[in-house]
Amino acid sequence: MKNSLILATVIASAALVACGKKEEAPVAAPVAPAVEAPAPVVEAPVAPVVETPAAPVVQEPAADAASNAANQAVEASGEAAVKAEEAADAAKVAADEAVKAATEAAK
Repeated sequence: MKNSLILATVIASAALVACGKKEEAPVAAPVAPAVEAPAPVVEAPVAPVVETPAAPVVQEPAADAASNAANQAVEASGEAAVKAEEAADAAKVAADEAVKAATEAAK
């Protein structure tokens, strides 16, 4: 048994050494670099610069309608916020009264 243990250890050592051995990749022969062909030079025609006047800003009826609708939406949301705050205050008062009534009933 002692000999088989030593033999197994030697085989395992040899396997570990063989696995750790790295082989270097063969060096490829250098490749000659490709020669670039010169790009052809072409003169592009130049277009004449023409200045055009800016178009006058005209507010269209659709823009006015959209602006009015946006303003109305802002006003409506403000009114809704006020109503929601009033409803929250009323709910708080009602809850306080309910707590008082429950406290007195428990006494």
